[in-house]
Amino acid sequence: MTFSRSFFSLAVAAAGVIGSGTLRAEELSRFDYGFNFKLTAQSIDDLDLGTRDEGDFNGLGLSVRPWIFGARGDWSGFVRGEAFAGTDVLESSQVEGDNLESNDGRERDDSFLALHEFWVDYAGLTAYPGESLRFGRQRIRTPDGMWWDTNIEALRWNFDTTLFNAHLAVAERFSDYRTDLDDLAPQDEDRQHYFGDISTQWRPGHWAGLKLHHSRDNGDLPKPGERVDELSKTYTGDLTWVGAEFNGDFFNPRSTMPLNYWAAATYMQGDAELLQTSSATGERRAVGGRDQDVSGWAVDLGLRWNIDEQWRLGGTYTRASGGGDAEDSDQFLQTDLQSNRSRFTGTRSSLHRFGEAYRGEMNNLQAASLFGSWTMDKRYDASVVYHRFWRVDDDLDSASGLSVGLEPGEKDLGEEVDLVLTRYFDRSELGWAEAESALVRLRGGVFLPGDAFPSGTDSSMHRVFLDLVWRY
Repeated sequence: MTFSRSFFSLAVAAAGVIGSGTLRAEELSRFDYGFNFKLTAQSIDDLDLGTRDEGDFNGLGLSVRPWIFGARGDWSGFVRGEAFAGTDVLESSQVEGDNLESNDGRERDDSFLALHEFWVDYAGLTAYPGESLRFGRQRIRTPDGMWWDTNIEALRWNFDTTLFNAHLAVAERFSDYRTDLDDLAPQDEDRQHYFGDISTQWRPGHWAGLKLHHSRDNGDLPKPGERVDELSKTYTGDLTWVGAEFNGDFFNPRSTMPLNYWAAATYMQGDAELLQTSSATGERRAVGGRDQDVSGWAVDLGLRWNIDEQWRLGGTYTRASGGGDAEDSDQFLQTDLQSNRSRFTGTRSSLHRFGEAYRGEMNNLQAASLFGSWTMDKRYDASVVYHRFWRVDDDLDSASGLSVGLEPGEKDLGEEVDLVLTRYFDRSELGWAEAESALVRLRGGVFLPGDAFPSGTDSSMHRVFLDLVWRY
């Protein structure tokens, strides 16, 4: 296994942050370290719905994630890595914002080393508590997971207080810092992100906010005549997203309000150069590019009834535009920094908003979900979710985690049932070990494809995971 140059250089730089200068261990006012161990059993069946002789990913994997944190005065630093070994290419490395889907054309190994975070933080710009400037590869996330939920190299100003939150950042992905990935995903090559958000708590438990994101893709499309593959860029250009939202503790599992709500609206606009291809020679070749104006909109709604301390019921609804013509596209796209995972059922367990199996995206999609959840003694929680999916425009694709195309003329994408069960253990229950905490989680979904999928596809597909996690 060979390290890339960027992995080596940034690992050394990150270690230097902790081990030298203002953050030498003997001078630190706080120094902490730990290990997270995760054992995963995975069963993924029919990502291609039986249309090809592939699509199953089953096996076991063990992940060890060491981390180090140091702080002195207004300065702090953090490094987190991973060593992973599995019997197959598993999804275990995708948790915590890595967002590495298996359908982006890159080949992954069943074992690898990775560097997930390395950053330096300075909190001395102002006297306000919760304000800091952070530089390096860091976790950037919103509670809904619809805009940002990833680890990326960034310079980010954070302002987090009880009544007011604001963030401003510039980011670009230069590497995935994994020994099995030498190339970036096509959408990340030469692409910069400029984004920020602001929100205020206008009464206890009720927030109102705005978000802004601009991405600039300076990459090059394949030249006419060049071969096009899954690692080729298919579009470049500038895109801008503007969104407004109201949040009534919808993503807070500790909320004591009887009703929690979420309402968000997003508009995007920009211009793009789209790759034009031809397969006349038997291979897919570039024939040029086409300029196109891009715009779209999306709404996302959620309501949860907290019946008592144990039981909750609720539902969500999402609609993202799809359509347009050759000169003007009205198909909504997300920022490519999202995970679409959140704690929307009212438990501590996060779920994919558009199905643990289907993994839909806000792209020519209409989705409605109903859910129920149960929590007991902070040791158990369970969620059951029913999803229904449709296309907005029945002639365009709708992005998902499946590897199969759609048939024109049908809107019905299908339905799904998800189940997540978790048992938590605290330190008082782990007297036999030095672990701070542990959990066992079963997470899975069964997807039943609708009429929009080609005839002859399998009648169902599933993703199921069993995770055992120890935190030391």
